[in-house]
Amino acid sequence: MAPKPFVSDIETIRKRAREHIDQGAITAGYTADRKTVIKLLNEALATEIVCVLRYKYHYFMAKGIHAKSVAAEFLEHANEEQGHADLIAQRITQLDGTPNFSPEGLLSRSHADYVEGEDLVDMIKEDLVAERIAIDSYREIIQYLGTADPTTRRLMEGILAMEEEHAEDLATLLDELGKKGEPAKPRPAKKKPGKG
Repeated sequence: MAPKPFVSDIETIRKRAREHIDQGAITAGYTADRKTVIKLLNEALATEIVCVLRYKYHYFMAKGIHAKSVAAEFLEHANEEQGHADLIAQRITQLDGTPNFSPEGLLSRSHADYVEGEDLVDMIKEDLVAERIAIDSYREIIQYLGTADPTTRRLMEGILAMEEEHAEDLATLLDELGKKGEPAKPRPAKKKPGKG
């Protein structure tokens, strides 16, 4: 079989690069709907931020005989989710967009919910639910991107792989805690405003 020839005209590529230098990383070869990609990435950014906040809350609120090792897992996941958020924000700026870090509307932009959970097992379950939501929604983003934006697709594929790993970690924790007789003691109920 004969090798496939490289058919692009390098001189044309050089000329286009100089003509549209103000567009940064966005070249004529970029075929995705940039506005939609930035919207999807800002939703993924919100999802990651909500996950960081939920994991941090769970890290500090984990109680029970098995809480120390579970809390360490929560903290590790929080740090990894923060790394994902940073990567997504960086990609948004590469696409000449603005990452939306505003706390206003954060939950409405996020695919995942922020649920605190009542005890250690609830916390793990809520984190697992959030990971499963991220897995499905990120997979849909990847399918949407197809070959139109391979850089964003690869970024999201890498993040998806980490979310799948997180889900597996959490499922394992649930299984192990179930064998050890958890759930732990629920946290104290919150006082209602105006009642002392």
